[in-house]
Amino acid sequence: MKEIRKFEDFLENLTLTGMSVGGENNEGIFSLCDMFADNISWHTTNIETDPWEWRMRVLNECTDIAYSKFFFKKSGYITKDWYPYFYAVRRGKKELEEEFEDGKISLYAKRIYELVQEHKEIPLHLIKQYGGFAKDDKTKFDNAITELQMKFYITMCGRARKISKIGDAYGWSSTVFCLVEDFFDKDVLNLAQNLSFEEAYHKIETQIYQLNPNADAKKVKKFILG
Repeated sequence: MKEIRKFEDFLENLTLTGMSVGGENNEGIFSLCDMFADNISWHTTNIETDPWEWRMRVLNECTDIAYSKFFFKKSGYITKDWYPYFYAVRRGKKELEEEFEDGKISLYAKRIYELVQEHKEIPLHLIKQYGGFAKDDKTKFDNAITELQMKFYITMCGRARKISKIGDAYGWSSTVFCLVEDFFDKDVLNLAQNLSFEEAYHKIETQIYQLNPNADAKKVKKFILG
């Protein structure tokens, strides 16, 4: 892998590693941030050297990379080649309704999922509006959004601004979500369906230890399972 001095370098390295937490390597697993050159700086709005901008560039310009809350309830990247393995471990053949009935999915998550399912692609502010979520619901709402991403039911797919009554965009952009099934093509999920939990887990675990031989076993397990 090369030192990362621009967006293209980041993509090349991510293709090789297959996965990375989105920010610093605080949990001691693996982050491409460790390879950033001195010219890389957050929140400058420079699309070539600001990693904050890369999140949306990945979603807007690439068809083989997912960016969402995957690891330790925080955002990260997974390439298309590695996505089926994480899907097989985190979700497998489970469906949301089944998990909800078993008490493994919250009511808030179910309500959010159904809105995303209905609208195909929907920004966060409209999920709150259409779902009738109030300010008092913020903690449960935020937890549910994270829960659905970590369990591979929904994923980030872009960003959008609010639209006024006369059709003008205004305010800050908010994250747009879609179902995982609508993000990658069917081949990715078909491969996931044919993987056993054990096979997928071992594949990811082996890659992690290749990237970081000193990773803590308990944190590796949490990284994989979510």
